[in-house]
Amino acid sequence: MKARSRSSSIPTKHSRQRRAQGHALRWNKTAVLRHLQGLADPKVRAKMEYFGVHVPKAYGISTPLLHQFAKRIGKDHRLARQLWTTGIHEARILATLIGESEKVTASEMDRWVRDFDSWDVVDAACCYLYAHSKPAWNKAATWSRRREEFVKRASFSLVAYLSYKDKAAPDARFVRFLRVIEREAHDERNFVKKAVDWALRNIGKRNIRLNQEAIRVAEKIRQQGSRSARWIAADALRELRSDAVQKRLQRKTA
Repeated sequence: MKARSRSSSIPTKHSRQRRAQGHALRWNKTAVLRHLQGLADPKVRAKMEYFGVHVPKAYGISTPLLHQFAKRIGKDHRLARQLWTTGIHEARILATLIGESEKVTASEMDRWVRDFDSWDVVDAACCYLYAHSKPAWNKAATWSRRREEFVKRASFSLVAYLSYKDKAAPDARFVRFLRVIEREAHDERNFVKKAVDWALRNIGKRNIRLNQEAIRVAEKIRQQGSRSARWIAADALRELRSDAVQKRLQRKTA
């Protein structure tokens, strides 16, 4: 019987493991940073300033390219931690994309939140990494009382994402957070008030009951009188009472 040639043999478990290990070794911190430098675009870097992203260390890489690169790397929480420590804007966004939510700890969230310096890093972390983590709700409540602009934004950005990502959360959890939204609606800082408004609107679009609760809270916020409160209330009420939202929620109820 003719022996099977090596080239036609079926890959063994060990050969697959060796290839997987080789892939992992390829994407170490040094290799990732070298690749990011190759994607740098001065035009994108200039646009970052226009969109309110003022950071000291950035290459200028578009979001679609970062997402494509993240898919090539795959999930790797150890590498995500290493990339975060570089302080490079795109490396940190990439870290939120390849990080593993089930490995996120409360202490790590607190360490990373101290480094938040732009709204896009905040929102990427909340959307792709924190919204599926165990400490998410606890951190949202804790961070809502912090003074730092981007830490406070993280609180409300996180709840905005939880409003549609956390399918199992009971309505009572969102009702409790509506009180937090009411309490913090006075904050005039742009990145905070927009996140407060965002969380309020997303909670109010979850279902009919929460829509009614969110509208009630928005009315109370409007009575606070501050410019921020009036803006948040007007924007939220406009959407939450709109025909499009009401019809969609009625269809979900039917």
